[in-house]
Amino acid sequence: MHRFFVPQLYNETMTIEGVDARHISKVLRMQPGAQLQLVSDDGVSALAEITAIDSECVTVHCLEKLAESHEPAVHLILAQGLAKGEKMEFIIQKAVEMGAYSVVPVAMEHSVVRLDGAKAAKKVERWQKIAESAAKQSKRDIIPEVQPVQTMAQMLAANDCARKIIAYECEDKKSLKAALKEAQAKGALTDLLLIIGPEGGISEAELDAARAAGAVPVSLGRRILRAETAGLVAISAIFYETGDLGD
Repeated sequence: MHRFFVPQLYNETMTIEGVDARHISKVLRMQPGAQLQLVSDDGVSALAEITAIDSECVTVHCLEKLAESHEPAVHLILAQGLAKGEKMEFIIQKAVEMGAYSVVPVAMEHSVVRLDGAKAAKKVERWQKIAESAAKQSKRDIIPEVQPVQTMAQMLAANDCARKIIAYECEDKKSLKAALKEAQAKGALTDLLLIIGPEGGISEAELDAARAAGAVPVSLGRRILRAETAGLVAISAIFYETGDLGD
């Protein structure tokens, strides 16, 4: 069943306008009587039925609120070193599908891509649209935010999660699994900042800054993963270990 986001579920009868209305009428070719799901900005979802439709406005009647949540128990923020080409689009799309709460594009010392000013804002706008599309497809209860492009220092200052993990290719003592077990032993794991480097890896200065902010360096295994692979592998492992991928 198709899912659409609305600012608020405020009435039994509501309208969907703009891009979503055109998508429903022209792409999906839905008709009155068809059902869809609505999700508000505060994560409340409802089953609704189309009562009237044209290319610019779809009127729906809310049938019932849905209690089932599609969100992980852990609010995971992915801080991803800027990757070149379409890799960032791929990373954001898949991270949202898998359950990331937010994605922070980080301009790191070894990033090949350089973004600033209007160019960075335009990229973030496009990435946010990709996140929204992925959220709809994967039936998320929220649209994860793609934050503005930040430096490592800005990202560490702005995202004060209780637990922080940084994947570092030279780490040979602590695995991701061991770090997660240590974090869970200290109490319920409700939020987590996951830091992943760009193609050129994480610099010594960036590693030191992350450590000073409380991040734990971890290994993702004995193989070196590409920038567009490492974060997705880590997200999968984290949600598996925390029970989100099934008991």
